[in-house]
Amino acid sequence: MPATVTIHGIRNCDTMKKARAWLDARGVPYAFHDYKAAGIDRAMLEAWVRRLGWEALLNRAGTTFRKLPDAEKQGLTEARAIALMLAQPSLIKRPVLTAGETILVGFDPARYAAAFGG
Repeated sequence: MPATVTIHGIRNCDTMKKARAWLDARGVPYAFHDYKAAGIDRAMLEAWVRRLGWEALLNRAGTTFRKLPDAEKQGLTEARAIALMLAQPSLIKRPVLTAGETILVGFDPARYAAAFGG
């Protein structure tokens, strides 16, 4: 795993707290990007979508998505999903951990262990 690890998400999210605690407990240095406070870069989001697909990144289970008007939830396309995630970064699943070419979406201790060797 490359030395530059960035974890993207929202500070007070419980899943984010678990992921940061896992990294901290294993001494993995990382930068934290709060995309609710700092926003998300279009080019970065589009790169993630190209690699993973918008369906892997759009958090349909969260409150933000559920509160969207039905017209915005129906017939989603990649372009519309990207526009929604840019407008409301809370719609992006979290965390998104990037390390070089590695992108992990969501927190799964087994996947983190495989990526970081322990």
